[in-house]
Amino acid sequence: MSEEISSEVPLSLSAALELEHRLVDDGLAGFLAELDGGRVDADGLNAALDALRRHIFAEERILFPPIRHGGMAMPITVMMSEHGEIWRAMDALAELAGAVDIARIRAAGQNLLGLLASHNDKEEQVIYPAADRELDPEQSAELADFLETGLMPDCWECREAG
Repeated sequence: MSEEISSEVPLSLSAALELEHRLVDDGLAGFLAELDGGRVDADGLNAALDALRRHIFAEERILFPPIRHGGMAMPITVMMSEHGEIWRAMDALAELAGAVDIARIRAAGQNLLGLLASHNDKEEQVIYPAADRELDPEQSAELADFLETGLMPDCWECREAG
């Protein structure tokens, strides 16, 4: 999914992060659409979940630490807590995807999309503008480089997942 972020015209960090939201949402929506035909597209689901995990890693390890001060402390605490809830919902969906109960898989997928809709809206309105405003050039470059080509470490889990 990260290949779709790079373009001829550089995106702002907030625009690149929002694009990742849309790509993940589209991947999950595509997975749910396949369920309508009785098909469980495990590869499509895994790609969307991997992209979402990588996105959360970028936020928690690169974006949040330098802006977690002053007026941003509480919003970031909320985002971290929601990441844990999202992570658990991802794990539940991934586990169900190996089952044959399409209705339960669909419910878990719709739950995850609902969590993301609420969460992403808050990030896009509050957190991402801070990325454009508050990161110094080195921090901005680190996040931009990661969004374009970075790999999440194996077995990394968000702090609030447990």
